[in-house]
Amino acid sequence: MSLLNEIEPLKQSALAELGAAPDLPALEQIKGAWIGPHGKFTALMKQLGALPKEEKPAAGKLINAAKVELEGALAARREELELKAALPKEPTDFTLPGRRRAVGKLHPLTQVTDDIVRAFRKIGFVVADGPEIEDEFHCFDALNTPADHPARDSQDTFYIQTAGASVPPSPGGEGRGEGGQKPAKPYLLRTHTSSVQIRVMQSQPPPIRIIAPGRVYRRDNADATHNPTFHQIEGLYVDKGVTVSDLKGTVEFVFKELMGPDVKLRFRPHYFSYTEPSMEIDFTNALVKKLGKDWLEIAGCGMVHPQVFENVGYDPEVWSGWAFGFGIERIAMLRYGINDIRLFYENDVRFLRQF
Repeated sequence: MSLLNEIEPLKQSALAELGAAPDLPALEQIKGAWIGPHGKFTALMKQLGALPKEEKPAAGKLINAAKVELEGALAARREELELKAALPKEPTDFTLPGRRRAVGKLHPLTQVTDDIVRAFRKIGFVVADGPEIEDEFHCFDALNTPADHPARDSQDTFYIQTAGASVPPSPGGEGRGEGGQKPAKPYLLRTHTSSVQIRVMQSQPPPIRIIAPGRVYRRDNADATHNPTFHQIEGLYVDKGVTVSDLKGTVEFVFKELMGPDVKLRFRPHYFSYTEPSMEIDFTNALVKKLGKDWLEIAGCGMVHPQVFENVGYDPEVWSGWAFGFGIERIAMLRYGINDIRLFYENDVRFLRQF
């Protein structure tokens, strides 16, 4: 049989085997057997050199056409087998109910913080932020805190040891660094977010209407109601003609938004170095009654002390304002009936999934 007569039968055999390949590995073997470097069709092409000169063009044309057809059949069968391999081995019942991925939830403290911020934004307050590592000026001095105030002692506050600075001495200490020189003022972990109020007042003129939520630190032993790290939110309003009635109205609105319309508040005289007059806020509602109490202390507040205004460059004869603050954990514990603050920080998903 001449070479021209062998081309068509070989092509048909190759097409039949390619079309019958059961899987991809078998297809690769068939490809190698026919059009691979040592395949039957490749060997046929190598015989072109032995043909008479007048037969070479026709034979080459037939071989090239057959090769193109085989490569097309190979590609088509490969696509079919790849699609077949990608299909599930077992049929899918699309009438079955779907499976939803588990969706995460916000931490209960984050939920309460968002609700507090939302309540304040309704009456025109904006959120302000500041560093958690503070200096003594913003955390104490600017807030009119005396040098001998217990909060400034290292037994109550986390001071940070840095080059050229040392922690304040305990009561009765010398308060001197090396060589008898007075040590530089140290940095500390902020004990309240009041430092944010100072930074905002230093950075802009009145009027100011801000809230400052954030993490604060105090040297408390962890128990059911205390933790060295907790969250606080403070509010500040500075303008001309601000009075205590503005403070009371704002506090009442916010706590009714957070704890329900049955909230009742009372204000008791107190002392804070950065407000004058200063007050403690007690509240009551159905939740407090369930605890077997008539009133529960919830926040501290007062009119901004004139000395604080002077410390930030405001004229206390022109401007007046109020400030108040409370713990976010306290609100969350009352709201959700939680009796141990440590549950918020243990990251037990069995607890967190309830909120």
